Amino acid sequence: MGVDMGYGGGGYGRRTARTVEERIPMRVVIAGGHGQIALLLEERLSGRGDQPVGIVRNPDHVADLEQRGAEGVVLDLEQAGVEELASVLDGADAVVFAAGGGPGSGTARKETVDKNAAILLADAAERAGVRRYLMVSSMGTDRADPDSDDVFQVYLRAKAAADADLRSRDLDWTIVQPGRLTDEPGTGRVSLDPSAEPREIPRADVAHALEAALDRPATYRKQLTLLSGPDPVEEAFVALP
Repeated sequence: MGVDMGYGGGGYGRRTARTVEERIPMRVVIAGGHGQIALLLEERLSGRGDQPVGIVRNPDHVADLEQRGAEGVVLDLEQAGVEELASVLDGADAVVFAAGGGPGSGTARKETVDKNAAILLADAAERAGVRRYLMVSSMGTDRADPDSDDVFQVYLRAKAAADADLRSRDLDWTIVQPGRLTDEPGTGRVSLDPSAEPREIPRADVAHALEAALDRPATYRKQLTLLSGPDPVEEAFVALP
């Protein structure tokens, strides 16, 4: 990967492009740091020498992050302000939004977490000068029922609104829209084909794909479908136009 992107502000802008042989460790702040994908991603990032930082609401979860080589920061994204969150992002090279209201939460938390917290993270990233933003979204956001009160449809609308907000910003964003998530072991193989039939993907492969996309400029300002498929993760991203 070729050139210094030359952006001012946060740590990402101070870096030159990396090679596999010699890369500069990244400080990556992950919202929803105790989620299943986040924990897998933190372990992968720490394993390659990066500095993952997970934002959690429950202090009891910090130890789980530390076991995976990540730093834990206790902050409630439903209550925090932009300045408070921006202070957590100080010195970061990238942010990842992997938070969610959870399958057992009601419609209100789809708005406050899946939508509003994602927008708050983007506001804070801009304030802190962090250009790189990876969003864990969902397939089906373009087909959400605008009138339904069903919790899943409210969830899809919240994700769609957060994605639209991110697309409107002058950030190096990538929106990853995985298929139905499973806890099966990762295969290390995916498909980024937007025309593929919806299907499952292990959370482990989503974390692998996020790691691969993180410092790959070919993913900037792209919305990517992510499914189980035939292509090794790294090769799938190398093939992006």
